[in-house]
Amino acid sequence: MNVRERISKLRELMAKEGFNAYLIGSSDPHQSEYTAPCFKAREYMSGFTGSAGTLIVTRDKAFLFTDGRYFIQAENQLKGTGITLMKQGEKDVPSIPEFLSANRLYSLGFDPRTVSMRFIKELTDCDSRFSRIKVAPDTDLVGRIWDDRPPMEFAPVFELDERYTGKSRREKAAALRKALDTRRYPGKSAFVISALDEIAWLLNIRSSDVKYTPVALTFLVVHPDSMMLFAGEGTVDEELAAELAADGVTLCPYGIFYGYMEELGTRIDSIIYDNTTFSYAAFRAYEEGCARAWRKPVCRCITSPVKEMKAVKNPTECENIRKAHIMDAVAVIKLIYFLKAADRDTIRSLDEIAVSDKLEEFRKQGEGYLYQSFEPISAYGKNGAIVHYSADENSNTPLDDRGFLLLDTGGQYLCGTTDITRTIALGELTLEEKRAYTAVLKGNLRLAAAVFAKGCSGVNLDILARKPIWDIGCDYNHGTGHGVGYCLSVHEGPQGIRMREKSPVPFQPGMLTSDEPGVYIDGKFGIRLENLMLCREYDEKRLCFETVTLVPFDMDAILWEDMTPEDTALLSAYHQRVFDTIAPLLGHPEREWLEEICNK
Repeated sequence: MNVRERISKLRELMAKEGFNAYLIGSSDPHQSEYTAPCFKAREYMSGFTGSAGTLIVTRDKAFLFTDGRYFIQAENQLKGTGITLMKQGEKDVPSIPEFLSANRLYSLGFDPRTVSMRFIKELTDCDSRFSRIKVAPDTDLVGRIWDDRPPMEFAPVFELDERYTGKSRREKAAALRKALDTRRYPGKSAFVISALDEIAWLLNIRSSDVKYTPVALTFLVVHPDSMMLFAGEGTVDEELAAELAADGVTLCPYGIFYGYMEELGTRIDSIIYDNTTFSYAAFRAYEEGCARAWRKPVCRCITSPVKEMKAVKNPTECENIRKAHIMDAVAVIKLIYFLKAADRDTIRSLDEIAVSDKLEEFRKQGEGYLYQSFEPISAYGKNGAIVHYSADENSNTPLDDRGFLLLDTGGQYLCGTTDITRTIALGELTLEEKRAYTAVLKGNLRLAAAVFAKGCSGVNLDILARKPIWDIGCDYNHGTGHGVGYCLSVHEGPQGIRMREKSPVPFQPGMLTSDEPGVYIDGKFGIRLENLMLCREYDEKRLCFETVTLVPFDMDAILWEDMTPEDTALLSAYHQRVFDTIAPLLGHPEREWLEEICNK
C-alpha cells in the first residue's frame, strides 16, 4: 500500500472504533527521540522520515505537524500524499491540542504506549472535554495495517566500566533516593522510569536496541530498598545479572511491565513519574489496578532527578569526553584533508554517501568506538539548506569542485558521545556563501567565548551566536545548542541554548552542550558550524565554556574583512589549541596541512 491507501485503511478502522481522529507521533513506549524500526509508525503512515513530527488523520483529511528543522524535507516527502503540512512555530499555526479542540476532535484514538502523560495533560489543560478520553491498550490501529512491521528486537546488555562512568550504580541509586526523599512522599511509593538513557546511566548499562543510541529497551521501577528492571529476556548474562542483584536490582521480562504497573495499583500508596516520558498506557495500567483494589489512583508528577544528575558530568566523565573528542578530531581532520588534497576528478567521483562512509572508516580506527551517534548528514550544495537532510539512494548527490559540503556527524565511544558539524569549501565560493560562512563562524566563536553569571541559561546566551547572522539579514529555524549525553543520547536535556524556552534550565559546571548556529538559503546552500562545549567554573560568580571539539574551521571560506580583530584572535587561539593537541597524532601529510591551516 502507498501512503494514500494506508490512510484510507486507517479511516476504515477509525470508523469501526468510533474515532473521529487518530494521532500518530514519533515516539516509542519510552518517548525516545530515536526509535527502533518497529515503532516508526508515523514514518510508515506518512512517508515523512524526520525524527520529529505528528500525523493526525481525521475522517476526511490528514495533517503532519513538524518544526522548522524539517519544513523543506516534509514539503518534499509529503507531495502526492494528500497530507497537509502544519509548520509548528509559524504564525497562525495552532498547537496540536489547540487544533484538536478547535476541530472538536474529542473522539481521539492513538497507541497509548507512545503517548506521554505530558501530552494528555496538555490536551486536558487546553480543553477539559479531552478528560473523557479512555483509550484501550489495543488501540494501535497502525499495527493492524502494517503487515510487515519489524519485530521488537533486544540486543545483549553490557556494563559500562566504572573507569568510564566515574561512579558506581550503588552511588547513583543512593543519590537518586536521596533526591526523592527530599520530596517527602508519604506511604509506600515507587518511582517509575521509562526513559532509556536515564536507566542506562543510572545502572551503568549499555546496549544497542535503538540505532545510534547505546541503550537497552527497559523499564525501571525504583522502590525504597530495591529496583525492578524490565528487560528483554536473555539480554543480561548471568555475571551481570548477579552483579545487578547484588546491588538490589531484580530482573523481570520486558513484556510484563504493564501487568506489573497494574499490580502496583493494588498494593502501594502512590507512584511517582516524569510525565515527559511516562506513557498513557503505563498510567492506564496503574489506574486499572487501583480500580481493582477499590482505591483512588495517587500519582505524583516530577521532573526526574536523573535528568540533571546525568547532565552534570563528573570529573571522570569530563576527562573521558576530552579523550573521545581528540579521537574524533583525528578522524574528521583526516577526512577534511582527504577532500582538500583531492584533485578535481577525485572530488567529482565522490557523492554524499561516499563521503560519510569514508569518515566512518576513519572513526572506526578510534579506541572504544561503537558506531555513529545519529544518522549522518552529508549534504552537498542546495541539500545543505535542508537542516536534517539524509542522503539516500534517490537523493544521493555527486560532489563538484565548487560550493559547500555540509557534514554533521558524530560517534559513540565508550568514553563519550561526539557531535560535530563542519561546512567545507570544495572549490570556488560566491561572495554570498563567504559572507554567510563568516557570520556563522563569528556566532560560533562568540558563544564559545562567553563568560556569564551563574544562574544564566541558554536563553540568555543565544543572542551571542545569532546576532552576527541577524546582522547579514539571515536567521536559522532551530536551537543554537542542545545537551549531549555520555555514551548515550546525542540530544539530551535539561539544558539547551534557544531564543525561547518555557522553563529555561541554568547551566552548571559539567554540562556538555552544542554550539551550532547556521544559515540556510533554500535552493542554494546551507552552512552550520558545530562544536561541543563543557561548562566550567570561571570564578566564584561566573561560568564559561571549554570547547572540546578540536577540528579547524575552513580558512578558504572566510570573508576576512567581515571579521573583527576580536573574532580573528578567537579563531587563532582555537586553531592553536587544535594544532597543539591533534598534530602529534597525525601522519606527515595531514600534520603539515594542519600546521598550514592553523598558522594562516
